[in-house]
Amino acid sequence: MPVEMRMWRIDGDQPRPLTAAVLPAEKDLHQFLAQDASLLGERLLVVGSEVLTPYGKRIDLLAIDADGNLHLLELKRDKTPREVVAQALDYGSWVSTLSRDHVIDIATGHLDERFEVAFERVFDSPPPDELNGELHLTIVAAELDGSSERIVTYLRGFGVPVNAVFFSYLEDEGRRYLARSWLVDDQVVSTAPGSKKSKRAQWNGQDWYVNFGTHGRDWQDGLEVGFVSAGGSPRSSRTLRTIPVGDRVNVYVPGSGYVGVGVTLAEAKRFDSALIQRDGQWAPLARQELRGSYRHAAPEKVETDDFAEWVLPVKWLTAVPLDAAFSEPGLFSNPGTSCKLRQEFTLERLAAHFDLDKDGED
Repeated sequence: MPVEMRMWRIDGDQPRPLTAAVLPAEKDLHQFLAQDASLLGERLLVVGSEVLTPYGKRIDLLAIDADGNLHLLELKRDKTPREVVAQALDYGSWVSTLSRDHVIDIATGHLDERFEVAFERVFDSPPPDELNGELHLTIVAAELDGSSERIVTYLRGFGVPVNAVFFSYLEDEGRRYLARSWLVDDQVVSTAPGSKKSKRAQWNGQDWYVNFGTHGRDWQDGLEVGFVSAGGSPRSSRTLRTIPVGDRVNVYVPGSGYVGVGVTLAEAKRFDSALIQRDGQWAPLARQELRGSYRHAAPEKVETDDFAEWVLPVKWLTAVPLDAAFSEPGLFSNPGTSCKLRQEFTLERLAAHFDLDKDGED
């Protein structure tokens, strides 16, 4: 039977039902959720409203959670149960294919600030290595009919990540309330055959993606001297500073592509105290002839650890100049930061292009 929401106010020992009312317009739900998608019960960042699909249709709302998973929110409005469920599934088949770059493009067109800034503001952490690892389809309605309930429940039995939520609008002596009720509690883990918690790839325990940005740096320095570096903000250097000795770095230069794969020789240190290997001996990096400045503050200012340049010395397994950088559609990239490299496609293509065996050796 259809889900029903009732609420009572307790006056002394006497429960008094609140009066159910009708939303001025179901479009108000769209506005409420666009302003604060946490009405659904978890912190969400709305990254798109009326998102245009390649088929000329528009997704009501697209949001993202702290794990980088996308949430497609489709309002029922005046559609029949069959129409709204079919539409959500149709849209979901497209959203599930969106790459990290495509998600960020959608967010850039919707947000008033950079996606990375908005994500960190809402979730108090930078975006994860991968986006859109898992998709959630949610049908939003002012009321839920029996047919919608049966269809959604049936699909969930086959592992389809769809749910329905409806909002009741109530009034009480001039006060207005919005109450939420989910068809199925998503905290209950599905045991349906073929269902899985996440599509996020497992990390192999040794490969890292390193973004060798061009702000104050010159890749030719890293290529010739043997190092990677990052800095200018806590986010830029945070992951680089945690990469262990002996792990493998896959180096990407924005706007060019992948330029090298190497093994780290020591822990990361600030530029002023960093050492690199020259002719089998350790030597101060700051005393080398370098093209880049590797500075992020005026000379008279002292750079703190969070804003200084941090350096990892590297033994290159393979490395090439910028004009020979490797780039093709589908390769992983993460603007402005380093991270664990999980994407098997990228690892396989790098190994093939740079003629590395499966263990990363020439």
